[in-house]
Amino acid sequence: MDFPILYLRKGAERRLRAGHLWVYSNEVDAHRSPLPRFEPGAQVQVRASNDKPMGVAFVNPHALICGRLISRDADHGMTPKRLTDRMEAALSLRERLFHKPFYRWVFGDGDGLSGLVVDRFDDVVVVQISTAGMEQMKDAIVRAVQRLAHPRVVVLKNDGKMRKVEGLSDYVEFAHGPETDILRVEENGAQFEVPLAGGQKTGWFYDHRMNRQRLQAYAPGKRVLDVFSYVGGWGIQAACAGASQVTCVDASSAAVDAVHHNARLNGLENVETLEGDAFDALKALADEKEKFDIVVLDPPALIPRRRDQKAGEQAYARLNQLGLRLLERDGLLVSASCSMHLSQEKLIDIIRGSGRKIDRFVQLLEQGHQAPDHPIVPGIPETDYIKSCFVRSLTGFM
Repeated sequence: MDFPILYLRKGAERRLRAGHLWVYSNEVDAHRSPLPRFEPGAQVQVRASNDKPMGVAFVNPHALICGRLISRDADHGMTPKRLTDRMEAALSLRERLFHKPFYRWVFGDGDGLSGLVVDRFDDVVVVQISTAGMEQMKDAIVRAVQRLAHPRVVVLKNDGKMRKVEGLSDYVEFAHGPETDILRVEENGAQFEVPLAGGQKTGWFYDHRMNRQRLQAYAPGKRVLDVFSYVGGWGIQAACAGASQVTCVDASSAAVDAVHHNARLNGLENVETLEGDAFDALKALADEKEKFDIVVLDPPALIPRRRDQKAGEQAYARLNQLGLRLLERDGLLVSASCSMHLSQEKLIDIIRGSGRKIDRFVQLLEQGHQAPDHPIVPGIPETDYIKSCFVRSLTGFM
């Protein structure tokens, strides 16, 4: 098939050769292939400055990431069959990993499907499309989901932040089956119901699944504080594992209501909530001399862009100091981050500095990463974003 050609500047092909899939607009040879001549979402053949073909990409001249490689074969791009084959390969991995159909089915670049996320909630499948190229494949995506999983409901929840960058409008559409308001989730032996409308992203965060499972080993008999709890993912699972008492903190009244609902769903009577800003709530608890055996900090990305690095690192430091202050003498801090721009090493260093600032002796017990339904591509550092540290904190130890 003949594709329009997108030429790269000299040396710009190095990242693609190393395994990355993205082309930035400043890497394009604007003289040989002016970006405005390309249609958003079109497929183009990418060539190095020496005319060597690099593959086929979806292009969007209006986005900073103007090209997303979808095939290393320069003669064959994305077709409905190739899309279905990759979704089938992704599904086969998840079915090997998990006994029940609750998982991230497609993780964008991690599954060779840049711009596409698919989450499965038993017989309800939620699709998020974030690029112009994948928007062109919308009907093929829905057909592939129906063919491979036979769900009762398929929802296109296309209201993410990236769509604006790509020049796409927001919408939520039930592409198959009846409309539904609630998503049912089973994770690590706990039951949840989460709102689809107004919910976070696709409705649930499967990425910390393994880290929440590890928390259960520490929870029995402990008093737990779950900060940025959303619908209680960490706290409810800790309570199900035998925590003596759980307090969930979130700024959203809807999320707080959902925590109470999910506690009842699991037959729990030892879960309470605090509604309000996390930093303010932590300070208030410290002023009240409250103490917990376990404090879980799982904030939204505090470093959304690279230019936010300094302010974000300072926010993580304040958060971890507040969390450590609320721990009993021999307490456990679970410090998590979903900020792509914060490395595991830097998070550990922030925790170290926070411990020293308030005179705590800290021991790093475990390090957690994203669950395997969020596969990392070694050549694409952006696919590696989840990290967690399980830290024991001791006062008056040294």
